[in-house]
Amino acid sequence: MESPLVSSPAAEEATFVLQKVQPALLGLMDGSVSTLAPLFAAAGLTHSAHAAFFVGLAASVGAGISMGLAEALSDDGAVTGRGNPWMRGLITGGATTLGGMLHTLPFLIADLALALRVAYIVVGVELLLIAYIRFRFMKTPLASTIFQVIVGGGIVFGIGLWLGRIGAGG
Repeated sequence: MESPLVSSPAAEEATFVLQKVQPALLGLMDGSVSTLAPLFAAAGLTHSAHAAFFVGLAASVGAGISMGLAEALSDDGAVTGRGNPWMRGLITGGATTLGGMLHTLPFLIADLALALRVAYIVVGVELLLIAYIRFRFMKTPLASTIFQVIVGGGIVFGIGLWLGRIGAGG
């Protein structure tokens, strides 16, 4: 007789996706998208890569802490099967911070025009990576997920650029 504690590979994969991949994807998506507007608005408003870097750093770390706590405090996992809430919070918070920092790091380049060009490329790669993770683990059709992620990220990105121009008087 098989022990009830033995799980199938499909059940183990489902648990992995629910408890690890989903919180990480949530964080990457939030970090990548929610930090775009303040980062690019700051770059447009200040014309300073240095200032934009610190706005991006603050937005990334702040979003990571906020998302991590929100996920950790959302439920204890007993009813939903989502696993240890503090582990989910760490995964979500870390991924949120990472997602925001990836396109913030180019602003360590002192030349704002070059930093912006590199950041644009990084944003594109981030969004494609998120789309791939959704495709791979969430079984979302690739074309659909690329469209959704690119359109959503593009809207937020455009708003950040637009607000930066308005704030700078242009």
